[in-house]
Amino acid sequence: MKNIVLARVDNRLIHGEVVSVWTPSLQVNRIIIVDDEVAADKFNKRIIKALAPNGVKCNVYDTEKGADILQKDSKEPTERVMILTKTPITYDKMADLGLKLPEINLGGMGLRGERTPFIKNVACSPDEIQAIKNLIDKGTRVYYQLVPEQQIIEAAPYVNK
Repeated sequence: MKNIVLARVDNRLIHGEVVSVWTPSLQVNRIIIVDDEVAADKFNKRIIKALAPNGVKCNVYDTEKGADILQKDSKEPTERVMILTKTPITYDKMADLGLKLPEINLGGMGLRGERTPFIKNVACSPDEIQAIKNLIDKGTRVYYQLVPEQQIIEAAPYVNK
């Protein structure tokens, strides 16, 4: 499996917190975005990749290809990968495809559509809450942490509220 240093849910994908805080603090040198819509849109894919910090490789895959790529060993021994998705549903689907992640970080998930407040800055739809519950049931630790300096809040107590 790839050397994954952070698996994060953030509907903004690459933005200020990812570029200026997470990437340098974890010494990330490759970002893998897994999102079916972005992967299918060549223009959006190009824009997202251009937002990656200098010296950091960025790839965008759909869910199936992402799960496959992430399960393969890194070709570079010093590779440090951050995975970004817009929703925990993507991680749940990748888990069903065989990807086993020890933990997933919930970052920015704003209010929109069916989403209601979940933890701090995280809002979830009923389907996203179910995906988080599924991931926890599969042995994945799911937690909220906006930036590394912030306290971690475990998601497990919130899924049954």
